[in-house]
Amino acid sequence: MKIILLHGLYMHGVAMLPLEKRLESAGHKVLNLSYNTVVPDLSGLFRAMDNFIDGDDIAIVAHSMGGVITRAYLENGSDMSKCVKTVITLGTPHKGSKVAAFFKDIGIGDFMFQESSRFLMPEQEPTWPEGSTLYSIAGDMRIGPATVLVRDEESDGTVLVEETKIDGMTSHEVFPLTHSALIFAKRVSERILEILE
Repeated sequence: MKIILLHGLYMHGVAMLPLEKRLESAGHKVLNLSYNTVVPDLSGLFRAMDNFIDGDDIAIVAHSMGGVITRAYLENGSDMSKCVKTVITLGTPHKGSKVAAFFKDIGIGDFMFQESSRFLMPEQEPTWPEGSTLYSIAGDMRIGPATVLVRDEESDGTVLVEETKIDGMTSHEVFPLTHSALIFAKRVSERILEILE
């Protein structure tokens, strides 16, 4: 199966290399895309995704903000986006990020997030678009800024578990992992491969 990997905020496709190699070892053809996360070129990114899909059924595995970008791609409605059958998100703040909102409230959010703010702090609570199946995977090991900034809620240290839920998802699973560990943990890659079978 063809699989697109999308990394999260302030990251690069290099962060997804271990997962890319595990998926390729299982026989999948993988496109590991890098993009500017604070000023994303959506038209260029979506064009690269369309070209890779080329009419074949496909899955997208996305970490953090990459999952929100995936939803934007599906909502954009290109012919190729209709070939996306399965989406697996890892620590994606589907409902928006309270941590990002905190930094905006204290006056540094525009500098930190620039154009990505519209993905991290949506004006309305979104729903998952029809046509593809969403498996949302979250972590609940609280090591990171959310531990201090949002003390009373379960999180992976960066994204709240509640934020990883969205109306229209097929399943929601929680692993005892931090936000970044969701990319690298063997148990998560094994679960991804199970879903893709």
